[in-house]
Amino acid sequence: MIVVVIVACEILFWVFLALGLSARYLLRRRRAGAVLLALSPLTDLVLLAATALDLAGGGTATPAHGLAALYLGFSVAYGHAMIRWADVRFAHRFAGGPAPAKLTGRAYTRACWRDLLRTILGAAVAAAVIGLLVAIAGDAGRSAAVTAFLPALGIVVGVDLLWAVSYTIWPRATPRTGASY
Repeated sequence: MIVVVIVACEILFWVFLALGLSARYLLRRRRAGAVLLALSPLTDLVLLAATALDLAGGGTATPAHGLAALYLGFSVAYGHAMIRWADVRFAHRFAGGPAPAKLTGRAYTRACWRDLLRTILGAAVAAAVIGLLVAIAGDAGRSAAVTAFLPALGIVVGVDLLWAVSYTIWPRATPRTGASY
């Protein structure tokens, strides 16, 4: 059941995003677009409520509950950046906005470190949600499947740290323009 709620929430996030950007740029209804974009984070609250209610009702945690915690954490951390990313591309494609910049060199390295901070935030939020779900379940045996996701958070942060360090040492090269003979 929780897997269905996760999938539905992810779909709703993108539906609200597409509707919000369409209202903003295609229909030129900035306020309606802003309202629709603001609804996308509500999908996270729905997922949190469904997960908590399932465990509070006596359910035993499954890997799906752990996946819900990870989804919530990283949605909170990356949601705004994803909306901003889509907004720039939608504005360029449908409203004559500037083309999205391809980051290189130090700018890309800074973006990698910002993403690492987002990943750390996402892992912290996911860990807090896991703690909340364990407290709601009230039984270590019923919540073991959720706590099993804690090591994965460390792995994700570690991989993102390696990514940022690698681009600090070897920055992404700026593409050459023009021909040299």
